[in-house]
Amino acid sequence: MFGDGRIVRDGDQLIPNEQGSVESALLVSVYQGSNNLKSCQEHLDELALLVKTYGMSVADKQACPIRKFDASTYLGKGKVEELIKTAQELDVDRIIFDDEISPAQQRNLEKLFSRRVMDRTELIIGVFAQRAKTKEAHLQIDLAELRYLAPRLKRMWTHLSRQAGTSGSGAGGAYLKGVGETQIEIDRRILKKKIEELNIEIAEVKSIRATQRLSRQRSEIPIFAIVGYTNAGKSTLLNALTDAGVFVEDKLFATLDTTTRKFTLKNHQEILLIDTVGFIRKLPHLLVAAFKSTLEESIDADILLHLIDASHPQAEEQAQATHDLLKELGAENKPIIHVFNKIDKLTDPSALIRLRMNHPKNVCISALTREGFDELEQKMIEEISKQRKIVDLRIPQEDYAYVSEIRRLGKVLSQEYEENDVILKADLPFLIANKFKSFIIPKQ
Repeated sequence: MFGDGRIVRDGDQLIPNEQGSVESALLVSVYQGSNNLKSCQEHLDELALLVKTYGMSVADKQACPIRKFDASTYLGKGKVEELIKTAQELDVDRIIFDDEISPAQQRNLEKLFSRRVMDRTELIIGVFAQRAKTKEAHLQIDLAELRYLAPRLKRMWTHLSRQAGTSGSGAGGAYLKGVGETQIEIDRRILKKKIEELNIEIAEVKSIRATQRLSRQRSEIPIFAIVGYTNAGKSTLLNALTDAGVFVEDKLFATLDTTTRKFTLKNHQEILLIDTVGFIRKLPHLLVAAFKSTLEESIDADILLHLIDASHPQAEEQAQATHDLLKELGAENKPIIHVFNKIDKLTDPSALIRLRMNHPKNVCISALTREGFDELEQKMIEEISKQRKIVDLRIPQEDYAYVSEIRRLGKVLSQEYEENDVILKADLPFLIANKFKSFIIPKQ
C-alpha cells in the first residue's frame, strides 16, 4: 500500500469478496477462425490455473470468436452483452481477459459489467506479488505494479468531479481543476517518486547480483541454467540432483527467485546449477523488464537446460514461448540441451517423437522418479567437452604455479621439460584456455 491508501494489493492467499467467500471469475479469451478454437480453449485452461493460483475460483470459461477488435470495448457490442448476461446469471465478482486490454477498454468494460475487470497482465503481476519471497523479487514486482497502474489512475477516481469550474472574471478567474483531477496529479507524482525510489533500490540489488555472478565466473566452473515454462519441473529437477530443498508446488510460478547449487557429475566434473524463474506465454513486458536481472542468469550461464513438460498438451507452444523469451534476452544462441520431463505421465508417445524431432540434442527424464538421469548427465558431460579445446603450452619454471592450476582445472595430456620451460599439452575449457593464451605455442 502507498499514497493515501487507495491503491492496495490483494491478499496473499484466497481473495474474499464482500460476503467473505472466495471471489469467482468469468474467464474470457478470443480466437479468429474455427481452426484456432482448440488453442483458445487450452489458453483458457492455463488462465484458469493462473486464477486458481491467485486465489479465486473459476465460474465459467468463454472462448469468443471475433472478426475484429473493438477499440472501446475490445469485444463487439453483441458479445459484450452476452457476457454481461452470463456474469449476472453466475453472479461472478470479476471478469478476466486472457489478453492485455488498454486502460480505456478496461474502464469502459467495468462500466458495462458493473464488476471488476482484469487482464492477463494484471493477473500475472498479482500472482508474482503473492509468490515473491526475497527482497529483490518484491522490489521488481512493486516496480511492475506501479508501471501498470500509472496509465490506469483515472479509473480509480471516476467517482469524483473532473471539472469543478471554468475560466471567468471572478477571483482566481483562471481554470480551476476538479477534485478528481487534482487527486490524479497527486497520485501521479506519488507513483513517479515511488518508481524512482524502487529503481535506486533495484540498482543496488543488481550490483550485488553482478558481484555474485562475477564470483561464479571467476570460479571457472561450468554453469548450467535450468530454464523453461512455469511448472515444467525445474525446481524438482534441481532438488533431485542436488538436494537443494527448493520449494516445490504444483502451481504456476511456485518459484520466483533463483537458486544456485554445486553438483558433481559422474566423471567428477564440478558444475553450478541455477534454477531460474519460470517463463509463460505472453509474459508481460513489464515483468520481463522488472525481472531482467533475474532472467539474465540464463544469459550468463555457459549451457542451458531447457526443461519441457512432455506430458502437457501444449508442450510445443510452451517450448516456443521459452525460445521467444530467450531470444528477447539475447540468449538464443547459447548451447541448449532440451530436457523432456514428466515422461512418467506421458499418454501420447507420438507427441514425444514429434517433440524430439523438432528439438534436437535432447534427453527424456522424469525429475520425480529420476528416470533418465544417467543419460542427462552424459549429455551434460558431452556438452561441456564441446566447450573445451586442446592446447600446447610453454610455461616458464618461475610460473610453475600455473601448471598446478591447469592440472586442477583441466586435463594434462602430456608434460615435458625443455631447458627452463615446462611444455604441456592440455585439454582445457575455452575460458581457461583463454586465460593462458600468452603461454600457448602457435601452431606451425
